[in-house]
Amino acid sequence: GGKGANQAVAAARLGATVRLVCSVGRDPFAEEALAGLGNVEVEAQRVEAPTGVALILVDVQGENQIVVAPGANALLETVELGPSDAVLCQLEIPDAAVLSAREQSSGLFCLNAAPARPIAVEADLTVVNRYELESLSGRAGLIAVTLGAEGAVLLEGGEEVARAEPPRVEAVDGTAAGDAFTACLLVSLLEGRERVEALRRACAAGALAASRFGAQPSLPTAAEVDAILSG
Repeated sequence: GGKGANQAVAAARLGATVRLVCSVGRDPFAEEALAGLGNVEVEAQRVEAPTGVALILVDVQGENQIVVAPGANALLETVELGPSDAVLCQLEIPDAAVLSAREQSSGLFCLNAAPARPIAVEADLTVVNRYELESLSGRAGLIAVTLGAEGAVLLEGGEEVARAEPPRVEAVDGTAAGDAFTACLLVSLLEGRERVEALRRACAAGALAASRFGAQPSLPTAAEVDAILSG
């Protein structure tokens, strides 16, 4: 897993053509991680460091605590990107890699600003939870704030421009819910959907992921999102 890999798989399952740029070690963890990416195109930098891993603890309410050993992720400094409709980054990689991606972005640049830390990069779309929002100061562009079981809001210029609630599900594991939300919001906006519809679909994707165990195995397809919204 990891945010980048989860979001790449999530976007691919929703119908997007995806290329993942990442850094891995030369160990069995790397082979296992890469093998699980399905039809995601991968450009993996092999480095002399252990592949990043995460320990995830989930309670009976489906809430999780995650301990990350970044390993090879911390050595990803620069990336080479071609033309694309969008670039999605998160903060499990160094600032230098995020800034490199931003400079080369030819389309919509989306930043999942998690784990929270200050970073001087402008994004067209920033995705955070309500706690990570506190680390953003005067950020321009569209900001999506996830609110757990309450859904999510879109902010622009400090004002709420859209709000959506998730469908009711029994949450068992929220590990990849945020990744499903982020990917679905971005894909939906790229498809030309109205903001409130895109936010509603993203909330549904996050809810579906939270209703299943695991990270990448929990990520829904576009058909599953359609089904839960029409049910």
